[in-house]
Amino acid sequence: MSIYERNDSDKYVTTIPELLRPMTEKKISDLHLVAGVPPCYRVNTDLEQLDMPRLMPENLNHMLSDIITDHEWKILDEKMELDFSYSIPGIARYRGNVMKQRGSYAVVFRAVPYEIPQFDSLGLPADLRDLCNLKRGLVLVTGPTGSGKSTTLAAMIDIINRSRQLNIVTVEDPIEYLHRHKKSTVRQREVGADTHSFKDALRHVLRHDPDVILIGEMRDLESISIALTAAETGHLVFSTLHTQTAPQTINRIIDAFGESERKQIRQQLASTIQAVVSQQLMTKVSGGRVVAIEMMRGIPSIRNLIREGKEHQIYSVMQTGSEFGMQTMDMALIDLYRKGTISEKTLTENCIDFQEIERLMTKKPKTNTPVGEW
Repeated sequence: MSIYERNDSDKYVTTIPELLRPMTEKKISDLHLVAGVPPCYRVNTDLEQLDMPRLMPENLNHMLSDIITDHEWKILDEKMELDFSYSIPGIARYRGNVMKQRGSYAVVFRAVPYEIPQFDSLGLPADLRDLCNLKRGLVLVTGPTGSGKSTTLAAMIDIINRSRQLNIVTVEDPIEYLHRHKKSTVRQREVGADTHSFKDALRHVLRHDPDVILIGEMRDLESISIALTAAETGHLVFSTLHTQTAPQTINRIIDAFGESERKQIRQQLASTIQAVVSQQLMTKVSGGRVVAIEMMRGIPSIRNLIREGKEHQIYSVMQTGSEFGMQTMDMALIDLYRKGTISEKTLTENCIDFQEIERLMTKKPKTNTPVGEW
């Protein structure tokens, strides 16, 4: 069955749009739909079941048929998974993913507000704003799924859009935040709707005379290669990786290539890297969520370590590089803990090195990063 044939006997007590509507207002980040349990909301870090009947496979099929197109059904039938976007006019946009599990579908939606969050409201370090003034190079925002990478990048692209007269081209899967033309022009391409793949889009992106390129995710060797080449040839490139620390990010990029290519890639990466921003979202003591930011800048000593294959020494440079706006994840967590924003349990659960946390606890605080709301 490539296109679902609706059967009204398969109706559920509610619809997907009805479940999606309250998410933005109530600060619910995700909606989970899977056979065998009621619909679930992700509230802060907890998954909460709604007081509704258990979903059956036929319920999910019927609910999906209300919102996805025949073309998307065909993709889902062929590939057994689907990334797509969905909008409720005047309410919000949503990033959706459908996958097969145990013979039925499982669906997750992530709420994406129509309005791009203002940089200052997110509690991001002021040094991060400086990256929006760069003319060229590679800026990576990393972290696990759901850590707010897309939101951070959207806020940074919006700063560029409002303050500089440039041509911005994005390649995303799917498009999350919609950017209107302001001082800059913005061309957003969605994989599946506007281009067949990241590879195809990136092969042609330089023909559109971009000043700034946003790559939703560096997924494979070819997308990494094109991102490095674009940054090397005078473009400002933003992208994401699912890594937790700056040294891990550098290793991930280099390890994507064969042994014979790695020396050249080290040189290329060392000459283009401007910053690696790693982030985590965690629950605040007072409720809601807050972001913790690790930041590595492409200063000469960092570039030399990348060239020489000494990534294990990068963290030491970051620990002593506060004058350049650098801090480790553990430094960011300690700062939030001292302000009373996060609990000791949250601190220890999310730290990178517990011994480093113990050492930092004995030092006097230095930072005054504002605390924002996510």
